[in-house]
Amino acid sequence: MELRKLVRDLYGVDQPQGCTDEEIAAMKERFGAIPAVVEEFWRTFGHTKELDQCQDDWIFPEQYPKWKWLEEYDGLVLLNENQGCCRACVRREDLARPDPPVYTRMDEEDPWLLSAPTTSEFLEAALLYEGVWQLDHAPEEFYWLTGEELAIVQAKLTQHPAVLKNWMEMKITCYSNRPDNLLVIMDVGDQYQTLYGGATEESCAALLEIMEGLGEPI
Repeated sequence: MELRKLVRDLYGVDQPQGCTDEEIAAMKERFGAIPAVVEEFWRTFGHTKELDQCQDDWIFPEQYPKWKWLEEYDGLVLLNENQGCCRACVRREDLARPDPPVYTRMDEEDPWLLSAPTTSEFLEAALLYEGVWQLDHAPEEFYWLTGEELAIVQAKLTQHPAVLKNWMEMKITCYSNRPDNLLVIMDVGDQYQTLYGGATEESCAALLEIMEGLGEPI
């Protein structure tokens, strides 16, 4: 999926604001190299305020002077869980690759776990997941789904190909039946938690029609 379209449909952003040449140059000097996909993401979205209002923290060049731990971290951090419990990074040894894999870990002593095989897939999957928290029209509750209920969701909605793995020990998949709605499944060891919503009442209603009678409120 084209990220500009994703951000327009789910975040309501028509004109994203990106990083400057000077900010990009400073990051290249700091790290020696920056993956081309990360550079393009920063140039497009690096100062887009709607991405600063997500459930978790996107890490853009402007954060580096503020958070000293970023300079010492063993990788280029892309996303930081809102309490710092999980971080998604490009490892330093992969920074010269144009579209490297992204890894996560909960603590610095933990092993790296693969979150996505490419940065492109990670960015799409993470923008989808973070986007569901931004939607204006959504049920107030989260829900648990059974395996049978999950199968109904999978049969009636279209799954986005990008998958976010090992984020807070979850596998996260996303589904829609309109460009401006989203249902997220968080697989926690074969237990399925879901939240969903739409950018408009109509797009939310399109999901509610599918989800009627499914799930147990958490």
